[in-house]
Amino acid sequence: MIEQTAVERRNIIKAKQTRVSAQAVLNGDVKGLKRLLPFLGPAFIASVAYLDPGNFATNITAGSKYGYLLLWVIAASNLMAVLIQALSAKLGIATGKNLPEVAREQFPKGAAIFLWIQSELVIIATDLAEFIGAALGLYLLFGIPMLPAALITAAGSFAILELQRRGYRSLEAGIASMVMVVVLAFAFQVIMAKPDAGAVVAGIFTPAFQGVDSVLLAAGILGATVMPHAIYLHSSLTQSRVVGVDEKQKKQIFKWEMIDIVIAMVIAGAVNMAMVIVSAALFFKNGLVVEDLDVAFEQFSHLAGPVTAIAFGLGLLIAGLSSSSVGTMAGDVVMQGFINKRINLYLRRAITIIPPLAIIALGINATSALVMSQVVLSFGIAFALIPLVIFTSNRKIMHGLVNRRITTILGWMISALVVALNLFLIVEMFV
Repeated sequence: MIEQTAVERRNIIKAKQTRVSAQAVLNGDVKGLKRLLPFLGPAFIASVAYLDPGNFATNITAGSKYGYLLLWVIAASNLMAVLIQALSAKLGIATGKNLPEVAREQFPKGAAIFLWIQSELVIIATDLAEFIGAALGLYLLFGIPMLPAALITAAGSFAILELQRRGYRSLEAGIASMVMVVVLAFAFQVIMAKPDAGAVVAGIFTPAFQGVDSVLLAAGILGATVMPHAIYLHSSLTQSRVVGVDEKQKKQIFKWEMIDIVIAMVIAGAVNMAMVIVSAALFFKNGLVVEDLDVAFEQFSHLAGPVTAIAFGLGLLIAGLSSSSVGTMAGDVVMQGFINKRINLYLRRAITIIPPLAIIALGINATSALVMSQVVLSFGIAFALIPLVIFTSNRKIMHGLVNRRITTILGWMISALVVALNLFLIVEMFV
């Protein structure tokens, strides 16, 4: 108990230091790049959701089947993600509340309970993908059977939660370090794969499809990119981190947070593109269609050497572990926000470990489980996106940070597109 109190004291001191540093920036007392430092962090934590193992499965499949063709889908998805995460961050800054809290205030009690239940199911599906991905990474790297690997993953996920207990600065530093490992792993893979630079540029800037299956894969990429739990989480990360005393300061805070968002989303987008590029350069070029991550690992070793395969496995392991912590945090946010209840984070983590452990124990194919988890995610996107656009377009809620007309129009267009593509994905998967 004494140790916990000491940790809490340190967290309070660190939070005050961040607010003091941010206030100095807002007052114009700090110059140069140092002005950005107090505001960096929230978007990096949210961006981890865009690097979860579900992305690995869809991106590797897309690259092996269609080469560089669908790179533009990732580019477009990330542009959408920038706007979506900006709206979520802006809601937290403007209101001092997270998206679920605002929904609880604005919607009837029954609607709030429904939103909580569906968001918990979405987070369970997300956690399934992340947990299985990390366990698969251990299996590929060290040959550890999936069930023991899953138990090791569980221990690792509890260790990351300890970072959160030590304060958001410790968590941000830990998550940023893990993201950097994933970035370096895929940068190395791209170098080893030696992709066609001209084809990469064409794929990014030339929208095109090749048949219905490519549209289905594009919907899968989009579904794996726009993550409902990241929308809920980002608003909670900005709601009290740096508090503006008036509308002018809130606008300044949002300006700095936008830089954080752009940097984080560019990194996440680059990693997702790297997955497609490596798959296209190695698998598509050699006429291989690869849909299982364990097969991808073996083929990376065969075509580009064992170190390239190790980089892939390491990226999968770290992405799974880091994104699992984000899912647990999001679960805490939606429960507190929608129904004003909380349970211990360690207990939540223990409960959410059960479904992936059961699936692994039953011997279900890991990649198939990852793909199915993306289908469940598809159901939840509308319930996060639509309230977000409604609330951020309401001047009574947002005051000076209310959406401009063009922002609202873009928000509704993106919402309609994302929902339509995910409905298409669900229909194609089951019909």
